[in-house]
Amino acid sequence: MYFKMVSGSIIRRRSRMVVAFLAVAIGATILSGLITIYYDIPRQMGQEFRSYGANMILVPEADGAEADGVLTDDTVRQVRGCLDAEELVGMAPYKYEIIKINEQPFMAAGTDLAEAKKTSPYWYVTGNWPVRPDEALIGKEISNAIRIVPGDRFEISGTDANGGIFTAAFQVSGVVETGGSEEAFVFMAGQALFDIIKEPVSYDVVECSVSASSARLGEIRDMIEANTAGVSPRLVQKITQSEGTVLTKLQALVYLVTLVVLVLTMICVATTMMAVVTERRKEIGLRKALGASNGSIIAEFFGEAIFIGILGGILGVVLGYFFAQFVGSNVFGRDISMRPLLIPATLLVSVLITALACIIPVRRATDVDPAVVLKGE
Repeated sequence: MYFKMVSGSIIRRRSRMVVAFLAVAIGATILSGLITIYYDIPRQMGQEFRSYGANMILVPEADGAEADGVLTDDTVRQVRGCLDAEELVGMAPYKYEIIKINEQPFMAAGTDLAEAKKTSPYWYVTGNWPVRPDEALIGKEISNAIRIVPGDRFEISGTDANGGIFTAAFQVSGVVETGGSEEAFVFMAGQALFDIIKEPVSYDVVECSVSASSARLGEIRDMIEANTAGVSPRLVQKITQSEGTVLTKLQALVYLVTLVVLVLTMICVATTMMAVVTERRKEIGLRKALGASNGSIIAEFFGEAIFIGILGGILGVVLGYFFAQFVGSNVFGRDISMRPLLIPATLLVSVLITALACIIPVRRATDVDPAVVLKGE
């Protein structure tokens, strides 16, 4: 009987109730969509910031336990063990060596080129990344200085670890443009460089690109320091601080917009329910004259509010998911992941908003004096 009364009241005043329903649905859409984006922003922005390069570097400790104060493959594997696979974007170790091309000195960098491509996606390569040991990337400055382009062959020379003279021939697979110091380097496979200079595998620095918040990066740094001997992890402050600042501002904006939308939704619902109470003053007065208690009137109005809140919340959850996907695809170029716990949370907030909006109208309804209303005053 209670459900019949509530549904019948809503149907009879469907034009006003539709307004309240749409207000709740819009509020729930914005709430669901923005909160989904809010929780997905760190992951999305972290991936965006990874295009600016590594946010952590590993260097040998001056008095570390590593032989000759360098980093080895074992060191790199230990550090990988401290990171979650989902957090680690790339880890590129670098070995630097002075070489000569046409008797001109340049710096060669031996690295894992596949990992370097992950940690440095901002590199613009004219040509292709090396796939063979005898291929190399050269910086734009070197390309202009010795006038070689992709496809050309060149020879490097220098002094190996035993004091002998080495020479090796490479083919240019691509030219690197970054606008930075990388344009003055020759990049080749790490093992190829070690074979040429006749040194055991050891690295001068390891660049890490980690998709994590500033706080999480600090935890990872401390974990590496505690669990890996001879390694000094350092955060690239310029990148991590910028990332933290942007995330904080975006999340604050999401909070502000969500709060404003919920307040406007509450005002709209309260205004609609106040109009409904005004229309039903005679009905309320008659019911009270026939013996209806204030509790039964309150229950009916709150029942209508809860019913509208649930329906509006359900529609808002569906539309909010599509809203979040639209923002994610247009702003970040990626899909937004749906959080199942957000569904009951959105429904609960929708019901609470409509219930709070009905407090003043319900008080007006319980204040109706049957004698005054039925007299026509």
